[in-house]
Formats: sequence, structure tokens, C-alpha cells
Amino acid sequence: MQTRRVVITGLGAITPIGNTLEEYWKGLLEGISGANLITHFDASKFKTQFACEVKGFDVAQFIDKKEARKMDRFAQFAIVASDEALRNSGLDLTKEDKGRIGVIWGAGIGGLTTFQEEVLAFGKGDGTPRFNPFFIPKMIADIAPGIISIRHGLRGPNFTTVSACASSANALIDALSYIRLGYADVIVSGGSEAAVIEAGIGGFNALHALSTRNDDYKTASRPFDVTRDGFVLGEGAGALVLEEYEHAKARGAKIYCELAGAGLSADAYHLTAPHPEGIGAKDVMKNCLADAKVAPEQVDAINLHGTSTPLGDIAETKAVKEVFGDHAYQINLNSTKSMTGHLLGAAGAIEAIASVLSIEHQIVPPTINFVNPDENIDQKLNFTFNKAQKRSIKVAMSNTFGFGGHNACVLFKKID
Repeated sequence: MQTRRVVITGLGAITPIGNTLEEYWKGLLEGISGANLITHFDASKFKTQFACEVKGFDVAQFIDKKEARKMDRFAQFAIVASDEALRNSGLDLTKEDKGRIGVIWGAGIGGLTTFQEEVLAFGKGDGTPRFNPFFIPKMIADIAPGIISIRHGLRGPNFTTVSACASSANALIDALSYIRLGYADVIVSGGSEAAVIEAGIGGFNALHALSTRNDDYKTASRPFDVTRDGFVLGEGAGALVLEEYEHAKARGAKIYCELAGAGLSADAYHLTAPHPEGIGAKDVMKNCLADAKVAPEQVDAINLHGTSTPLGDIAETKAVKEVFGDHAYQINLNSTKSMTGHLLGAAGAIEAIASVLSIEHQIVPPTINFVNPDENIDQKLNFTFNKAQKRSIKVAMSNTFGFGGHNACVLFKKID
């Protein structure tokens, strides 16, 4: 079946290393670590006392204070990133059929801050229910695309994808499919997360998933280094405007690149651990290449899931070698999580943006904080360690994997 082509025409970001798209990209190229001691709460009794927080965020600069109080922090981030992406796209919504513009958003957790605050407040009371009337709409993960659509009057397909850390990558893939099949001409997609609170840090600590390197937090996110001891929790949002190719051309839009394909798979192995041989990771990359009709030898760069966990980095590297064979050594691999930390449900979006901008500027951001090689990881692979590398990039992929064994992969192509 002939499907329509989909391109990227707008980008927006609010991240631990920059509160705008421009700042985010600058932070990536400069190899900035977004990790700092936690300021959102007193973490002195927690095993992990640091995270990659968004810094200097004043919601009143973007959203009316009264409206902002009705939103959890994750939804506020969604508004900021999607507003920037729409501005960046140059779309004149007064001239568009808003019934053909949708919002498909990803969030792995959603309003965890709201949930924690409301439940703790109830627990401290005498049992009389005194909940905020906005408790439920602030908490639910699907509220972010709802708010974005209300803000701009967008009446096309509208929902949230939830697949843990793969959520926003799944949102991009759903948006790609809906435009390909003609259900919409434009979709604002991406993801947001704000889980740097007691429940978030404590919960992931209980899983032994987080780094506990409190004495060296700036370099704690160190993918592929033998001393890695877990991921660093991050927060923020990324937004991309996906648009049907002919629609974008007709309005004279700036086209960053084509979203040419996507892959999905499941590990079917464990609640939180990856398959040790990277079977799900291998399948998702093969599925993505097949969907994009791209040969492995055409791939120039891959933004790996690369969470800095002992098991995950090894499994993903094994999968890359199996899928790409000898060509794996010609690919620039990197993990931007070394700088941003792990944004959970928003990771796929901000890392997709990094891939898009790599094609735009023909440079691959680094994997920072690497010092000590791991004998279980092939050191002949180019992980773009510690310094950005310029190169020709026509095809870039981005991997995102989530608890539950959810795997998603997207592929971007330069348009000549």
C-alpha cells in the first residue's frame, strides 16, 4: 500500500542542559552535564541525592498563573516545548484546517508530583476526603495532549502513549502512522516527564536502577564505562511537528529531515532487565530499517538508549553489532543521556531531536564522562566519546527502550 511521506518541520525542547531548542543543542555539542544535587526536595536521606533537573524554570513566563496551578509540572513542560515547536514550524494556524492537526504525546508516569502531594495530604488528615478538584486531571498522563489541543484549537487525533521510557518514541511512531494513512496532515508529538520527587527517586532507588555516585554526580551518567552504576533521573520535554511532505512543501516550510521509518518490538523477558543478548533491541532496529527501506550500510549515526546501566549498555551494543555487522564500526554511536540524564517518557523525544539536529548540522554530539573501558563492550566501536564529531550524516536512528521490554526505534533521513 502506498503511504504518504512524513517530515519534521518544527522542534521544541526544555531539558536539564537548556530550556530552549537552541540552548539544548548548544549544551549537547559542548558536552555539558545536567546533573546537580537535587533542589526539588531534601534528598539527604536518599541513596541518590542528585538528578538532572530543569534549571531556572519560571512557569509564569509561559503560562497564566491561574492556568498553571491546574497543571502538573510534566504538563507545564509539555506546553512550553510544544509552543516552541509550533513557533519553530512556522505554521499559521489561522490558515490551517485544525481538524487535520492532532497531538499525540508520550509520558511514562505523568503527574507523579500531583499524586504524591494529594495522597500525602490525605494521609496526614483525619480520614475526611479533602482532595483538590484538579487532582485527577492534573495527574492523568493523557492530560498533556488535551491541554495542548485546547490551547491551540487542534481537533485532530489526540491521545497519550504510555510505554515507560519508550513512551515518546511510541508517540512519534503513532504520529508517523496516522499521517502516513491520511488521518491527519500535521501532528504535534513528543513527550514530557517530571518525576524528580521523593516517590520518583525513592522508587527507582528501590529497584537499584539509579546511580548512587553522590560524590561525583557530574560524571555519574557514564554510558559504556566499566564503572557505570545506573542511570541519572532527568526531567523535561521534547516536541516535534510531524507533517505530510506535500503539505509542508505547499506552505514553503523549512524541512529538517524525513521521518522515514519506525520499528517496534518486545523483549518478552523481564520486568526491568533487558534480554542479555539484546534480542528485542536487535529486532526493533531490523524492523525499523525494513520499514524505512534502508539498508544497514546506509546508517551513519545511532543515538543509543545508553542509560549507563551495567546490563543495558552491553545488551544494546551486542544488538548493534549483530544488526550492522562490520558496518557497525563505521557508525557514530552516542548516548546523549550522558548529558541530560534519563527523561523516562520524554527520552525518546529529546533524543529524536538530537538525531534530527545531527542531520541538520552534520555533527554527532558526544557521549561524555567516559574514562574506563569495559572488556564486555567492543572498544573498536565509535561511541563518540567525550567530544562531538563532524561527519556526513544522511541517515540517523534513535533507540528507546522501556521497562516491560518495550522497544521503539525511529529513523530519520536527510532530504536532498
